[in-house]
Amino acid sequence: MEKHHKFSIGYILLAVWGVLILQNMLTSALSIQTIPYSEFIRLLKQNKITEIAISANQIQGKKLMDDGKTELFRTVRVDPDLSNMLEQYHVTFKGEVESTLLRDLLSWFMPILIFFGIWYVIFRKMQGAQAGFMMLGKNKAKIYMENELDVRFDDVAGVDEAKAELVEIVEFLKQPERYTRIGGKMPKGILLVGPPGSGKTLLAKAVAGESKVPFFSMSGSEFVEMFVGLGAARVRDLFVQAKEKAPCIIFIDELDALGKARGFGAMGGHDEREQTLNQLLVEMDGFDSRVGVILMAATNRPEILDPALLRPGRFDRQVLVDRPDKKGREDILRVHLKKTPVEPDVDVEKIAAMTSGMVGADLENLINEATLLAARKDKETVGMAEFTEAVERIIAGLEKKNRLINPDEKKIVAYHELGHALVAMALPGTDPVQKITIIPRGIAALGYTMQVPTEDRFLMRQSELLNKIATLLGGRAAESIIFEEISTGAHNDLARATDIARSMVREYGMSPKMGQVYFAKGQRSPFLGVAPEGPNEYSEATAQLIDDEIRAIIAAQYEKATELLRQRKPVLDKAAQLLLEKETIEGEELEALIQSAS
Repeated sequence: MEKHHKFSIGYILLAVWGVLILQNMLTSALSIQTIPYSEFIRLLKQNKITEIAISANQIQGKKLMDDGKTELFRTVRVDPDLSNMLEQYHVTFKGEVESTLLRDLLSWFMPILIFFGIWYVIFRKMQGAQAGFMMLGKNKAKIYMENELDVRFDDVAGVDEAKAELVEIVEFLKQPERYTRIGGKMPKGILLVGPPGSGKTLLAKAVAGESKVPFFSMSGSEFVEMFVGLGAARVRDLFVQAKEKAPCIIFIDELDALGKARGFGAMGGHDEREQTLNQLLVEMDGFDSRVGVILMAATNRPEILDPALLRPGRFDRQVLVDRPDKKGREDILRVHLKKTPVEPDVDVEKIAAMTSGMVGADLENLINEATLLAARKDKETVGMAEFTEAVERIIAGLEKKNRLINPDEKKIVAYHELGHALVAMALPGTDPVQKITIIPRGIAALGYTMQVPTEDRFLMRQSELLNKIATLLGGRAAESIIFEEISTGAHNDLARATDIARSMVREYGMSPKMGQVYFAKGQRSPFLGVAPEGPNEYSEATAQLIDDEIRAIIAAQYEKATELLRQRKPVLDKAAQLLLEKETIEGEELEALIQSAS
């Protein structure tokens, strides 16, 4: 290819400057003769010097030749006294002219060099800024090549059903002819749906790692910028690059940031996010599934996605990456424990039972917390005590043994926590009590009653929900019985009990007066558990009935908890004294006190 050099006036200036210097040097060297100072003295005595010009270090003038013509000369001045002595002893002497060529060149060249250096830096910065502006439309995807992904399906545990769904994608990328020869088409889009931290991104990387294809990873929020049209340009550029490296996988994390249902933005159809979404829909329709480009995305809010994204031909397959069950949590713990030295007493099954509801990210954090606790004790291995403490730390917060509580408050906390524990032990269907402590934890918890479920529960009966409310109200009931007044320590218990009662009435149809009617407003997220606020779709009279029913459920369970604690008041007093002495007691100790009192 022919290269075109840009014209620059700097080259002309540099050439002119060089020519002038050379001309000056040549003129000086050719027309003026340099003679020794002793020769100058001799000519002076012979009256052959016609005129001179004297400077500080040099004498320049004209000398008379034998033919009567004059010639220019110059010589370097020498000290007169020294010249007289040298002439007396017939010594030939001369002055040396110090070469100033290098100094002259530097005095000319350095300013020009500095000027051009500054000009070059400014020009490059301006060029870089212009290029950066032109690069705004380029996608910001992180590209992992085949040899850069070391994640495999063996590194992903607890989501066996999701892995089974994705194995087919891996086989299609490895052996596409196996499916295409009978008319099969590879799914264009795969949507991974699940709660935060459940391993959606890790699964996508595992698919790319098993398939040994390039992996383009980008967040949905990286498409949308303040400049209109940049998001759509980035979508186009992403698909162009992907087609060049096909077969490959494009992964868009947090798709809900980009694919939210259209028509609800503040700027309507001209919203930049909607333009980006429209471009994504067009690209998904446009590329051929036989090319080998698979689009994978992840979200924990599928209910707000635009319906056009979820239709067949775009995201053909939705894969649920749900919270792991007990067996799944065991597998996840074993994967993470491969790099952690543990003691022989560590029971993975027991840890999995203590961590109901936790996802993979929570379990990884749990092991890290246990490792830090062991390192703090200068231990080489992690024991069961560290894992138990890590679970409590994640659920209830950090222990604050230095927080000073006066004896009266400490007594109230002891009876309050034992009220929870005794009611839970007295009612069927409640989680077993493992530990009761009055050591402050977290921001506001002055005590803590730890209940560990024996198994994962996916459904709860009405009686179990009522017993759960009674357990939550047991602390307030114990305060009322012992001190004949109540404190502010039950505010969190009241909030949780009220939420359960409200769900029973409004969502679960567990109120005889309200009947089998769903009164909850908005659409609750299946993974985040939140519902957008909206107007009530029932009358004020119905709202009053709902409030009355919630109040009635709370009152009935409070009476149940109070009655149970009155019956076990001796055990409550004895256990409170033990808890005040030890600050922490195990569930077995409390169970032994109940057995001895009966």
